[in-house]
Amino acid sequence: MAEGLAIMTSGGDAAGMNPAIKCAVEYAAAKGYKPFLVYDGLRGLIDDRIVEANRELVSGILHRGGTILRSSRSQRFFDINFRRQAYENLKRRGISKLIVIGGDGSFRALNQFYADFGVPFAGIPATIDNDIAGTDYCLGVDTALNMIRQSVDSIRDTASSFSRAFVIEVMGRHCGYLALTSALSCGAEICLVPELEYDLNAIGARLKHEIDNEGRGYIIAIVAEGVKMSDYLTRWIKDSLEMDARLTVLGHVQRGGSPTVLDRIMAYKFAVAAVEALDAGETNAIMVYRDGTYGHLPIHTVVDSKYKLDPALIRLGAPLGR
Repeated sequence: MAEGLAIMTSGGDAAGMNPAIKCAVEYAAAKGYKPFLVYDGLRGLIDDRIVEANRELVSGILHRGGTILRSSRSQRFFDINFRRQAYENLKRRGISKLIVIGGDGSFRALNQFYADFGVPFAGIPATIDNDIAGTDYCLGVDTALNMIRQSVDSIRDTASSFSRAFVIEVMGRHCGYLALTSALSCGAEICLVPELEYDLNAIGARLKHEIDNEGRGYIIAIVAEGVKMSDYLTRWIKDSLEMDARLTVLGHVQRGGSPTVLDRIMAYKFAVAAVEALDAGETNAIMVYRDGTYGHLPIHTVVDSKYKLDPALIRLGAPLGR
């Protein structure tokens, strides 16, 4: 009887999850495993929402955003009795390996599951914040950046038509990657992120000079939600620069959309690496992409380290905060 390998998604959804699901199922089958799908994340492990995968279930999902397996966060999974229930669900089907597509919270949960019952897992990083240590890229980031870029480009049309300032808040509670990368790629005049010090007086002096002497007619500011400055910055622009200013919070539109080519290819490469890591006997490996190379790291190396923005990106964005 073929060894069972289950694929699940957990935590926040991200474009690229569906291509990763499809590739993991197909590659696992090609390696001789019997693939299974776990619906509803950790909750699905407990509630036995596990089905054997087939071609029909993963057909036509490559272009879809989000995750067909759905996701959840489960407080019950912190209880050893519910984890045991999840283990029995897997054991009954002959499932001895797991692939989890998600963030570090999901990886920690599966690592505890491995410590309890010895079920090895491989983690595929998927979070639009791009804030998982040890990897330069997480699934969903490029699609999210393109959704932001499309929105900012549209807002710029109105900003230039009415000589307005627009403050655009993007996701990123603890990490400013989305905001900083978007600000640079969209030509924003202001960017506020947790990783950068900013000086509103210096920003004001710079923009007043451009308005008075260089014909600046509008302003685009991109702010990471984590700095909690969006409302204040909007008021500050009105008062200090005497320019009509509006706030746009992009919200969950950033999570959606058809995965870009980059996210589809990254999904395939991460999924292949995950199956191969499990097949080689790895027990708690997280797939990573660093300096153009794919590999994997032990979970403790990933979750016990703090993600840091690329210093080169910070240097490029520094002028937008002063």
